Amino acid sequence: MGAEIVIGITLVLFLTALALGVHIHTALFAVGILGILLLEGPGAMLGITGPQPFNRVSSYALTTIPLFVLMAQFVLQSGIVKDVFTLVSRVSKGRAEPLSALTVTAGGLLGAVSGSGSATSAALGRVAMPELTRYGMSAPLAGATAAAAGSLAGIIPPSIILIIYGVATETAIGSLFMGAIIPGIAVMVVYMIAVIVLYALDERKRDTPREPFVAEPIGVARTAIALTTGLVIVLVVFGGIYSGMVTPTEAGAVGSLAGFLSAVALKKVDLEFMRTALTETVKISSMVLLIIVAAQVFSKFVSLSLIPRRLIDALGPLVERPFLLLLVLAAVFFVLFMFLEGAAVILMTVPILLPVIAETDIDLLWFGVFISMLCTVGTISPPVGLSVYAVSGATGVPSGPVFRYALWIALVTTAVVAVVMILFPQLVTWIPSLAG
Repeated sequence: MGAEIVIGITLVLFLTALALGVHIHTALFAVGILGILLLEGPGAMLGITGPQPFNRVSSYALTTIPLFVLMAQFVLQSGIVKDVFTLVSRVSKGRAEPLSALTVTAGGLLGAVSGSGSATSAALGRVAMPELTRYGMSAPLAGATAAAAGSLAGIIPPSIILIIYGVATETAIGSLFMGAIIPGIAVMVVYMIAVIVLYALDERKRDTPREPFVAEPIGVARTAIALTTGLVIVLVVFGGIYSGMVTPTEAGAVGSLAGFLSAVALKKVDLEFMRTALTETVKISSMVLLIIVAAQVFSKFVSLSLIPRRLIDALGPLVERPFLLLLVLAAVFFVLFMFLEGAAVILMTVPILLPVIAETDIDLLWFGVFISMLCTVGTISPPVGLSVYAVSGATGVPSGPVFRYALWIALVTTAVVAVVMILFPQLVTWIPSLAG
């Protein structure tokens, strides 16, 4: 059967499965298996059903997922995050805009140290969504905010995407981390602005006025513990990784310990506390790992169908026009990251693109940060925005309404940040040049 026919069949089946509400990991896995069977036959299934799924989820880099989810659960169950949101709401008099900015900032910090956008999105969905909806934001927009915040793991150092790109292109990973600082902050700022604008548009459509804000009481002791815990986690986890004192996995363990000790100080630890925290950690971690395994199978099918190569082969005539080439590449990568896991896209396309990039004299360091930015927004774009599905699975909010907001956030961010990075490449190269 021809590849074009197989692609058409699998695309229809995939969209149908999503429309029927099938879990994303089930849809990805089933469509990927079917596509591989139609293209290569049963013999190609041995590697997929053998050790590859285990090797994929047993990666040391993924050990950050359960540890950071556990940290989030300890902090959530102890009520510390709610206390922080309460403090911000008292200062802002119940406005959802500062709370959404706090969510994006928390996502950037947590995603930076966890390296997992799905895990961060799931954790923020559990923690931030109840508080955002409490103060007037709709559940779909709150879910999109949490998903966007979690997606920042794709660009905020130490990003796994940057590490994979550095290995694939032999680019210094430390330089990639430094080059991603300014674009990462830019993505965070655009995310915040986009969420605030969407919230303002929702407010204009509201038929009934919001309930008047009533400040929740919070004692001095709880305020001190909440602020101290947040400061300790940021300094020890975030500062520990950047100073080289701890690895991301060790940082997750330290953060979990800090969250647990804070819960002890607040006298929240009992049998129910431990049961809920551990159960939710297992459920969320298992969901994320299932998505990763299914995405790997789907990526294998896409690779065999030669879809990325067919897209990229059409870019040859644009070598003489680097600006147009980069705009086309931005669109192509945006689409690829919508459908595929970031690591798969990097490993499939970058080796093919390297000769084209070399001919146009595009800086490899800049291009790596550029791709990581596109990966960041791609993970919140339909139909396979993993961060959105992680939030949806963790909170029970349907993914369709969340995607309607997330897609606008992704499109605006891509249009603004991609164009600014193309026009001003120094935003990426400046900090690494200071270190060099």
